[in-house]
Amino acid sequence: MISVVLPIYNEEKGLKSFIDDLLTQLKDIKQNFEIILVNDGSTDQSLELIQSLCSFHSELKFIGLSRNFGHQIAVSAGIDYASGDQVILMDADGQDPPELIPDLISKMNEGYDVVYAKRIKRANESLVKKWTASFFYKLLNKITSIEIPVDTGDFRIINRKVVDALKQMAEKQRYLRGQIAWLGFKQTPIEYERKGRNAGETNYTYRKMIRLAIDAITSFSNWPLRLATISGFVCAFLGFILILYTLYAKFILKIYEPGWPSLMISIVFLGGIQLLGIGMIGEYIARINDNVKKRPLYLVDETNIKTHA
Repeated sequence: MISVVLPIYNEEKGLKSFIDDLLTQLKDIKQNFEIILVNDGSTDQSLELIQSLCSFHSELKFIGLSRNFGHQIAVSAGIDYASGDQVILMDADGQDPPELIPDLISKMNEGYDVVYAKRIKRANESLVKKWTASFFYKLLNKITSIEIPVDTGDFRIINRKVVDALKQMAEKQRYLRGQIAWLGFKQTPIEYERKGRNAGETNYTYRKMIRLAIDAITSFSNWPLRLATISGFVCAFLGFILILYTLYAKFILKIYEPGWPSLMISIVFLGGIQLLGIGMIGEYIARINDNVKKRPLYLVDETNIKTHA
């Protein structure tokens, strides 16, 4: 059994054509399969379209979340409900090509636990987005103890062993590609050219990407906290040098004129470093606060999946 997990958020314009392509590819594989569409609080007619598609195709299942919980949590919900021995994670906007699914399955059958799709070309993306994505992945690999593959998204196939391991990771701030890399097991890439969207506008705004980047860094690295500590030592050292210079200028050079410039520079510099450190610590405390509340990761409003392991 193969399960395909599709997070859906305002994808009504291109969803039907994507599902048709996906069904064609999966039926050619000659294996039992299910497609789990997770509606992540869409504000358009995506849910109605999903329910209509499910009425025509028995292989389609749907989960309607009670509100928008975010892409990573929607994917996690689909993983929780998936019953397949192999689970494919992909987006429903057409950028992850269904034509690649046979290659993912074939590669996994060689004995791998995870096969992820690595982008060698990204269509319809600005230079700014490409550059920031490249910079982020390089930075993340520098400051974490695990190696997260560069130029990859969530498009991949994982086996039941990896699914069961993911279910044990209960953190609220999800970064699935990092979590899967952290698990280890046998992983390998296949390369592909990423296409543009079938229709509509991307739901991944720069604000959401920054939020995801912060979740990734704080979930897999204590480097920001170390940076705050190092900054404190650097500021203390610079302050000590400034004190020595002030005493030298006043008593030896006799040229020291008391004034506000040096005072203001010192206050602004030290205040900025302190606020930076407090902000970094606050990010970690906020995550601790979210996790100790023990609220559910998501709430399901409606679904046509009768059993949930």
